[in-house]
Amino acid sequence: MTKSKLTPEEALAFHLEPAPGKFEIQPTVPMTTQRDLSLAYSPGVAVPCEAISERPETAYDYTNKGNLVAVVSNGTAVLGLGNLGALGSKPVMEGKAVLFKRFADVNGIDIELDTEDPDAFIQAVKLMGPTFGGINLEDIKAPECFIIEQTLKEEMDIPVFHDDQHGTAVICAAGLINALHISGKRIEDCRIVLNGAGAAGIACIELLKAMGARHDNCIACDTKGVIHQGREEGMNQWKSAHAVDTPLRTLEEAMEGADVFLGVSVKGAVTPGMVESMAEDPVIFAMANPDPEITPEEAQAVRADAIIATGRSDYPNQVNNVLGFPYLFRGALDIHARAINDEMKIACAEALAELAREDVPDEVAMAYGRKLTFGRDYIIPTPFDPRLIHTVPPAVARAGMDTGAARRPLVDMESYEETLRARMDPTASILRSINARARHAQARMIFAEGDDPRVLRAAVQYQRTGLGKALVVGREPDVKNKLEAAGLGDAVREIEVVNAANTRHLDQYKEFLYQRLQRKGHDRHDIHRLAARDRHVFSALMLAHGHGDGLVTGATRKSAHVMEFINHVFDADAEHGAAGVTALLHKGRIVMIADTLVHEWPDEEDLANIAERSAGVARHLGLVPRVAFVSFSTFGYPRSERATKMHRAPQVLEERGVDFEFEGEMTVDVALNTRAQEAYPFQRLTGPANILVVPARHSASISVKLMQEMAGATIIGPILSGVDKSIQICSSNSTASDILNMAVLAACKVG
Repeated sequence: MTKSKLTPEEALAFHLEPAPGKFEIQPTVPMTTQRDLSLAYSPGVAVPCEAISERPETAYDYTNKGNLVAVVSNGTAVLGLGNLGALGSKPVMEGKAVLFKRFADVNGIDIELDTEDPDAFIQAVKLMGPTFGGINLEDIKAPECFIIEQTLKEEMDIPVFHDDQHGTAVICAAGLINALHISGKRIEDCRIVLNGAGAAGIACIELLKAMGARHDNCIACDTKGVIHQGREEGMNQWKSAHAVDTPLRTLEEAMEGADVFLGVSVKGAVTPGMVESMAEDPVIFAMANPDPEITPEEAQAVRADAIIATGRSDYPNQVNNVLGFPYLFRGALDIHARAINDEMKIACAEALAELAREDVPDEVAMAYGRKLTFGRDYIIPTPFDPRLIHTVPPAVARAGMDTGAARRPLVDMESYEETLRARMDPTASILRSINARARHAQARMIFAEGDDPRVLRAAVQYQRTGLGKALVVGREPDVKNKLEAAGLGDAVREIEVVNAANTRHLDQYKEFLYQRLQRKGHDRHDIHRLAARDRHVFSALMLAHGHGDGLVTGATRKSAHVMEFINHVFDADAEHGAAGVTALLHKGRIVMIADTLVHEWPDEEDLANIAERSAGVARHLGLVPRVAFVSFSTFGYPRSERATKMHRAPQVLEERGVDFEFEGEMTVDVALNTRAQEAYPFQRLTGPANILVVPARHSASISVKLMQEMAGATIIGPILSGVDKSIQICSSNSTASDILNMAVLAACKVG
């Protein structure tokens, strides 16, 4: 896998744009009229206040408490960075809040407490208890984290969970269940060695003991060696609980004959010799970050039978906490849990382990660019498996109900699983999938407008993210100056700058162009001017001759103007069946609108072509196409000559015998709303349409721009479909991220 390179400038820009930080808060109720304000605040708000005062459990009904988690830290142990203080930890805690939302639709609020005094920290969190449905503690150093968590668990009536401890432990346990399944061993019989007796290490060993590992079989080590009975140096009450009666004194001695190694320590702590001395089918979880205790390559060089996991995404079997905490809290919140107990953690681990043993859906394999099947290199599910949301929380909820942790048990688990499926935003997995496919393709991407800073930033990101080679069309001094002005001066040496003056192919390009345009009023002088001076034409000629794999353009000129130049080189017009499809991403839905680029006023045959092109784009994005031909009329009423073609277009598709759902003509609400569709029991769509074929380009433009400006929809496109080569045309108000998205689509050959 190509590793991506992130620069400090990119990381800062990501947190600065489009607004400082990583999330915002939006109301879920209307706040437009005086009546809305009266209901939301005074006097209407008094009613739920009194109801909650009389029956506190109704807070889960009338407030957001039941889906709100506090991500709390004092910044004393930030990632691998150490004690950065409360304010220095805020970007990490914001990031954790965003992960809660992205993976399990849990609202997270970050809270940074400016104290290293455990008592003050405990008091502050305890006083905030009424606000939240759960507390996620983060990046607090040991041993204070043990005191803080234990006290808060005893004194609060909502789940308190220190993710650095238990999140790691849960994923570690899930992986170990499957590693032992492969090697045919039982946890009760395994000799387990832990290196690193901090928060995560002790939580791992405690959870494994709760799952059946025997105390005497578990050897914990720290920087002073084996934690044995009678040892006094570097001890505390949490380490003492795991001291064993053993003559072993060093990690090297402990590793001899061990079945399992768990590392939450430092790079290089384990040598090949130690791995060689382990038992048959050794399990090695080298989880030190950013570099493991021993690399998988080093371990497998001496033990081909080893089953290895690390904390890194560029190796198989990543022990990633994001597989645990979002779903643990989702399940706990949905039963209004008093706590997250060991049984709930074990249920989470077992559900994860079971999921890894099931067949992996195609979209997951596609997203990772390889087939994933249960075995030594796949013992833990991937974080982007869409099944996690509806398999793990129900297991957690069941365990919470069985152990009495639930205030409000779930009655219909089948219905609960369906609501979990509906919670997830499909757009994220689709974007993840196309990014993975682009990374796999390693396309040479031509960025036509190298005079624009946004395009240059996108080109640099394309290459540094490991997606492929960026070819920028522009003048070298100009590109260099603009990159330096953007704080990316070091990228000058990385990207390739191409222009008519430095290519050896110009004569070939001009001859090709002359053959295409000589009977369209262009002489040799015109051809030279087009090929040598217009970067859109030059870029298209590069692509036509295989000197790049995809082309991104349009950021600096109107799309109609760019299309005119593209058509000098390619047949990208209505006559040859090209079409533009724009994807709207909004509130977890994807709807495509077509044609947004090519056809000014399509007839019924054109509309049928546009529908087929759009269905192809939808399938490229991993969607099952459902096409609606939309108008101001529904199935012939009100009658209008202008709507007749929308009525005929489905008949054209019927005659062609296409293999996707379609219906029309219909209004947009009928196309998108299943309840509205119920009024027409004869209609053929099995769900909301995800492709809207509109009557003309002006209606497409109005629809897209209205959704963008009024609803804040994310726009991808227009995606040019039906051309021999992969070309994507951005809108002139695109950001660097938008341009990068279009490059990713071009790399995947979407359309």
